[in-house]
Amino acid sequence: MRRPAAQRELAGRREWIGFPDLGIADIKAKIDTGARTSAIHAFKVNVVETTNGLRAHFFVHPVQGRRLPQIACEAPIVDERLVASSSGHRERRYVIETSLRMGSRQWPIELSLANRDEMGFRVLLGRQALRRRLIVDPGRSYRLSNGDGAVNMFVEKGSRP
Repeated sequence: MRRPAAQRELAGRREWIGFPDLGIADIKAKIDTGARTSAIHAFKVNVVETTNGLRAHFFVHPVQGRRLPQIACEAPIVDERLVASSSGHRERRYVIETSLRMGSRQWPIELSLANRDEMGFRVLLGRQALRRRLIVDPGRSYRLSNGDGAVNMFVEKGSRP
């Protein structure tokens, strides 16, 4: 769906977002228009073959710099791609599809599963996830959220934040 620029929300270079289908109510994301693909910090990734296709079972540390809490997640695998990191290193990653909640809106996106332990943010949102939906103001942060952190950081799967 193409929205005129005047109807697109203005996002900052950092935002609090959620992944309701993964049971993650709030997690900090870096908005990176230089990156094509979005990524989420995932570890203990296990791929299971089901009658409906491949599914990824994995864990997420939603709080940067902390090992706890850990959230167990599950999502359908839609692809396996060669992804180049910002340093130019290329690696094969599983790509899942899930819903993204950002501000007052929610829409489906693709996320590659990557170890982002050493990165500044657990989630990187690339331009495919943002295209035709948001305009990014690189001089601002948390335009779509209060930036105070999550009051209710985690939700049970199936519930709405």
